[in-house]
Amino acid sequence: QLQLVESGGGLVQPGGTLRLACVYSGSLWHINTMGWHRQAPGKQREMVALMNSGGATNYADSVKGRFTISRDNAKNTVELEMNNLKPDDTGVYFCSYNSPLQMEPYWGQGTQVTVSS
Repeated sequence: QLQLVESGGGLVQPGGTLRLACVYSGSLWHINTMGWHRQAPGKQREMVALMNSGGATNYADSVKGRFTISRDNAKNTVELEMNNLKPDDTGVYFCSYNSPLQMEPYWGQGTQVTVSS
């Protein structure tokens, strides 16, 4: 059973920076996609950033140029650096893992990010 544990959320002022981290424990398939999603109050969960095992990335239009996803395959971690944060970035951020072997992705428990002055 794969487990994902996020850290790094918190309260930050608009224009500020936060860095989220997710540690994966368990057996990983060598072909996979790790990433971050978020859910704001009253809204559906949305993709923020993904990176596959080949290094290709995909970002939501709303975060392009501000957020950067990275992963360390040796340490089974994925990080999200968030710069120039805006109030609309507020939400619970979840890391995810998916592979061709699964019907559904695995999810972490989520970490709260609040952007407010």
